[in-house]
Amino acid sequence: MASHNQLGKKAEILACDYLKKQEYKILFCNWRFAHLEIDIICIKNNLLHFVEVKARNESEQVHPEEAVTKRKFKFLKTAAEAFLYQNSEYKNVQFDVLAINFTNETDVNYFLIEDVFL
Repeated sequence: MASHNQLGKKAEILACDYLKKQEYKILFCNWRFAHLEIDIICIKNNLLHFVEVKARNESEQVHPEEAVTKRKFKFLKTAAEAFLYQNSEYKNVQFDVLAINFTNETDVNYFLIEDVFL
């Protein structure tokens, strides 16, 4: 597995742990529809959250949240529409980005950007 894939998998596990500590209830990790994927689908305060997780090592010059492009967000919205079609009980939704910066093996910084629209 490529190192960026390993970093992404590690970030998604840490993201789920982080969100649980913030009192989110995790419904799905890596929910798929056709070729599309939603990293995390969770609930907090009766609000359904579609969370895109992005991670970077500190040595990289770009912040993880900058990797969520308009194209990526369009795919996320399409996948979310498919999820909502299959799960019509959810009415209130929000798109979030959870950026994770690895400064070293043990030091991790989280930056949750809520209610994102591009």
